[in-house]
Amino acid sequence: MSSESLPILLITANVGSVFEDPSKLLKTWIQKFMDVVKKFEPVFLAVHMQEVGGKTYEKSMEYVQEFIKILCEATELVSYDRIRIYLDEDYQSAEHFTALGNLYFARNSIKSLKIWNFLIHEWEDVVGKSIHTGSIESIPTKEKSKFPQNFFPECKWSRKGFLRTRWDIEGSVVDFVNIHLFHDASNLAACEEFPSVYCKSRRRALVHTLERFEKDTANMRAPYFVFGDFNFRCDTEGVVKKLTEALTAHRVTGVKSADSVKVHYRDADGQNVLTVGKKEFTHADHQAQFKGEWLRKFDRELDPLREILFEYPIAFPPSYPFEEDPDMPENYMNSRCPGWCDRILLSPSAKQLISTDNVKYSLIGEESCMGDHKPVYLQFELKPNQGSVEGSRETGEIIAAINDMIENEYAKQLDVKRHSYIQLNSGGDGDVLFNGQAMIFRETTV
Repeated sequence: MSSESLPILLITANVGSVFEDPSKLLKTWIQKFMDVVKKFEPVFLAVHMQEVGGKTYEKSMEYVQEFIKILCEATELVSYDRIRIYLDEDYQSAEHFTALGNLYFARNSIKSLKIWNFLIHEWEDVVGKSIHTGSIESIPTKEKSKFPQNFFPECKWSRKGFLRTRWDIEGSVVDFVNIHLFHDASNLAACEEFPSVYCKSRRRALVHTLERFEKDTANMRAPYFVFGDFNFRCDTEGVVKKLTEALTAHRVTGVKSADSVKVHYRDADGQNVLTVGKKEFTHADHQAQFKGEWLRKFDRELDPLREILFEYPIAFPPSYPFEEDPDMPENYMNSRCPGWCDRILLSPSAKQLISTDNVKYSLIGEESCMGDHKPVYLQFELKPNQGSVEGSRETGEIIAAINDMIENEYAKQLDVKRHSYIQLNSGGDGDVLFNGQAMIFRETTV
């Protein structure tokens, strides 16, 4: 085995919008992806994708197969002689389908490479190329789970869950976990408080997953990297308050449906500066406003979990939601407050496997159209011959305590009436004037 550190490249990418219009976006996506691979020349490349195939999977399946074929036959990856691909494609199974895709490429310079069999709890040597598609429920070299249905807001199924693999790379054991957490369905509900109802659901699912790993006595614990679309959003309540300190809020109800409710924040001249609707978040100076450093302090979802999940400093713009127009590759859409949805996090024991702090953590294709999510990568050097670094008992106890706290809070919420409506006085112009800056409109549909 080698005694030198091993260059590793991890990439997470929500590719849903790429497969919605592959003729427009796929070529650029692959080119920028390959540019990063060529730049760092990792000996091991792990790519975690979410929403593989897009929203209309049955129509996009042929593009997914072509995409995988292009990657496996690319000249840039010719020296990666061992490939393992897991694509959850069984979209007809509501109980199991996650639309997650885990792709792993190992260079021929790696002398010792094994993958864990979660069924018989033993290592297997990694040889050649294996591509698992369709229904992958029975494939033993991965663990996949959709979150319990009662975890989903309103208990409505969507494609959210995790897909885990375990590797022994030159004598160092590590789990790579692809995860996709719940999104913000309504900006109006997200504005009510922090943490929002969506944030609470995300934390519950994430901590539940980590505790599941801690309690996995059959497979034992291992250091892990969790990278995927966490759907972490900024403290929207705080962002709105910051942006509207000298503005007046007016609620406008459309005639079509409750979904057309909007809140306009106006200056002294009556001009709209910020508009917030269920799926609208528009500032008068939208592009410049959300690329400033000020927004970082509102990225707070991970704060209560930083004892159990480490993240290298973020020095890149929010990864979502970008325009899907190739002519506007650096512009954000007016649908959501921009946020750092796509992340690469690691357990404290996984951090011990990284040989130096000389890591690279950034976006792919910052100046190119990559879909509504920009892929995020982490490049680092892995120490070989470390075995399976044991996580501390204290970390497990912290995870259990956080999970108990979250479950207790959730149980209390079940006693609260889900739908509440506030009677507001109508203004003279037909708008509804809000008192102060606090958002008091509640919407619970997810």
